[in-house]
Amino acid sequence: MEEWMRMALEEALAALAEGEIPVGAVLTREGRLVCRAHNRREAWHDPTAHAELLCLREGARLLGDWRLRDCTLYVTLEPCPMCAGAMVMSQLGRCVFGAVDERQGCCGSLYDLPGDPALGAVTRWQGGVLQEECRRLLQTFFQDKRGKA
Repeated sequence: MEEWMRMALEEALAALAEGEIPVGAVLTREGRLVCRAHNRREAWHDPTAHAELLCLREGARLLGDWRLRDCTLYVTLEPCPMCAGAMVMSQLGRCVFGAVDERQGCCGSLYDLPGDPALGAVTRWQGGVLQEECRRLLQTFFQDKRGKA
């Protein structure tokens, strides 16, 4: 698990280098890498270009199936409502995240969207993997950004 989260952290660092909020994601299937991505909202001028969505889209394309039941998504930040919704709609098997997002996190912090029985509760999730490293990267980014404002 930590190996995949470290790869997601590499993606988050790539996002940081591009001036994006440093969030990275990795999609695996049966212990193998499917794809990896990082935030591209600023570069693409696209509010939906979150690391998670980019990973889910590319993974579905590469696997030739929008159903990702046997896949695990590793992401450095707890998914927001949009991304958690996409996880449910793709029937993602599992999500593992690093830092919690108390403001917008929808895998237990603000709401448990994947666990909502009204939506079928298909996606299991687990938080806190390399939490401190993921949190520190985001915290540093926002402190630097506020310092420049």
